[in-house]
Amino acid sequence: MRRITAKAVAEMITNDSVVIPGGFGCCGHPDLLTQALSERFFRERQPTGLTLLFASGAGDKQGNGLDKLAHPALVKRAIGGFWGFCPALTKLGRKGEIEAHNWPMGAISHLFRDIASGLDGHFSRVGLHTFVDPRHEGGGLTKDTASLVEVVTVRNKELLYYPSPGADFALLRGTLADEHGNISMSGEAALHDAFWQAMATRNCGGRVAVQVENIVHSLPAEQVDIPGHLVDFIIETNDHHYPSYGAAQNITTEQMPVLSLEKTLIVNRACTEPIQPGAFLNFGIGIPALIGRRLTNRNDQIYTSVESGVINGRPKEGIAFGEVSDFSSIVQQSDLFSYYNGGGIDVAFLGFAEIDQYGNINASAFGEKFTGAGGFINIVSSAKKLVFCGTFTTKGLQLEMQGHNICIRSEGKIPKFVERVQQITVATNHSDFWDKDIRIITERAVFSLHKGEFVLEELTEGISINDVLQAIPFSIKISQKIRQ
Repeated sequence: MRRITAKAVAEMITNDSVVIPGGFGCCGHPDLLTQALSERFFRERQPTGLTLLFASGAGDKQGNGLDKLAHPALVKRAIGGFWGFCPALTKLGRKGEIEAHNWPMGAISHLFRDIASGLDGHFSRVGLHTFVDPRHEGGGLTKDTASLVEVVTVRNKELLYYPSPGADFALLRGTLADEHGNISMSGEAALHDAFWQAMATRNCGGRVAVQVENIVHSLPAEQVDIPGHLVDFIIETNDHHYPSYGAAQNITTEQMPVLSLEKTLIVNRACTEPIQPGAFLNFGIGIPALIGRRLTNRNDQIYTSVESGVINGRPKEGIAFGEVSDFSSIVQQSDLFSYYNGGGIDVAFLGFAEIDQYGNINASAFGEKFTGAGGFINIVSSAKKLVFCGTFTTKGLQLEMQGHNICIRSEGKIPKFVERVQQITVATNHSDFWDKDIRIITERAVFSLHKGEFVLEELTEGISINDVLQAIPFSIKISQKIRQ
């Protein structure tokens, strides 16, 4: 292990290198290293042609994180699970200025582990029949991007093969290092798969650089998260690492936001879904996160998680995404996705951008906005019960109460129930979903969904069956036991 500067690390990165940038969402990114790499590129126009491999692209939507590297000469290719916090890099991918791929977050997390094991790639059922499947879009951020993913058959079962690009450099962040190069992540929001990323890079013959707050004489063995034999370079900042960009800006998300009427109706109804004691729940971003906060505040008999590996607690939002307060434990991100893939989630509350007549759900691309699949495909593929929560329309929807009834004062300009989704994040009409309990909760009605068939189950007070039928551009069934 050598103590070194971020500038010196940046000088070592050669053209066409594969770089694994650390962090998750708004947390744990080694900003000194990406800043130094960016500065070297604009100073020397070197290195060029980099490939980035990340599970959840770090950033604050304001130019930090991976957006420091958003230049088409610096980056040739990027493979990522969640893109929502690095909009400048995403824009390059969407415009075709770099070769960009969106794979399920869990597949990439497991790919780190498989690369560390000496494998050429990762095999999984996760992603079949979605936009990642090469028989659909192949996971490219543009339609012209050639898919890297392959469909293979093992013992008469289809799998997707996610190939390894290798790893030349891992740029990671920890809290403390000792004189032997051992790393503690005790002050980080999560472990961020840094251990597997370091091991994968080392076993590929690459080099691992870790940005830390301080170097101490020694660390207790039980506090070591990355063993020193995996670490080549330590960059000491002598400055405090904030767990997230939100924490650095003293942005608090502890108070419940003031909700619109439509969101209030959805949250209230979702919280009445039956949940067994001891159930393991997952909550997506947006309205589902509000449901999670409400449920965890009033029910101490459930367990929750954030995809970064944090168990229980109150997830934070905005540019503090990935940070959790009052959590009970932290596990490796790849281990949590193993639990997800094996069916560990009892109920998942998730959002949606669009739903179409075939039961396809779009949660990754909506017009010009592209966030990527993140952990959505892993979660939906494995959870026993799915509760999709969202409004009927967006961009201008306003409701008001008239007595006990609701009235639509202004309809949203963009419908979310459509004839065909812009992108198939998940296809619920496939046989893999036939044994799942699937619900769709909106501000006007509740539906069940089975084999691509919608059944209207409940109506909000003041909303008629005809109101719902006129707002959906395809046929649905009406339950004989419909209720309000």
